[in-house]
Amino acid sequence: TAETLFPYTTLFRSIAIAEEIAKDLGVTLEVKDMDFDGLLAALNTGSVDMVMAGMTPDDTRRKKADFSNIYYNALQDIIIRTEDKDKFNSLEDFNGKKIGVQKGSLQEKMANNQLKNSEIKGLGKVTDLVLELKNNKVDGIVVEKPVAEAYIKRNSDMTLSTPKLEEEGEGGSAIALSKDSSEFLETINNTLDRLAKDNLIEGFVVKYNELMEE
Repeated sequence: TAETLFPYTTLFRSIAIAEEIAKDLGVTLEVKDMDFDGLLAALNTGSVDMVMAGMTPDDTRRKKADFSNIYYNALQDIIIRTEDKDKFNSLEDFNGKKIGVQKGSLQEKMANNQLKNSEIKGLGKVTDLVLELKNNKVDGIVVEKPVAEAYIKRNSDMTLSTPKLEEEGEGGSAIALSKDSSEFLETINNTLDRLAKDNLIEGFVVKYNELMEE
């Protein structure tokens, strides 16, 4: 059995990719759900075999794990309440405001770097962030663009802010493995290459958005 961990904001494309990897390995996929900031710890203790979904291979993470090739480059958006749309025309307009992010995520790092005069609030799950926004506990939330678009399509009281965060660092999502997993890593990269060649990953993104709207 190949086990993998996903934060609650799992994109269905990542599950689909993991299923393809498991199929190529000839094993059964087991998906586990936990907060983002506990993913690498679970990997390093041997509780799981790989970690996916929004895992960007920055220098700090590379010290703790090996990473596959980048399989998806994500953009970030800030979701705000529709009634506040005219209040935010630049990132400076978020000064003194509360911004929700997924704890331990790339979005948290970017918000801390680019919204230095905002109060950054980290929570484990995007659903919790959305509730905080709806209940006026935060003024905006930073999430991956496809996730943001799916939520605002279903919630007329939320919209995307005009100002955007700038992309930082290496960017892109990859699969994390425990150190010295060269054979496993090669198999995973072969699967990712096949999916990219057949343009299947973009298809998984479309499927994800459709499922979010159901």
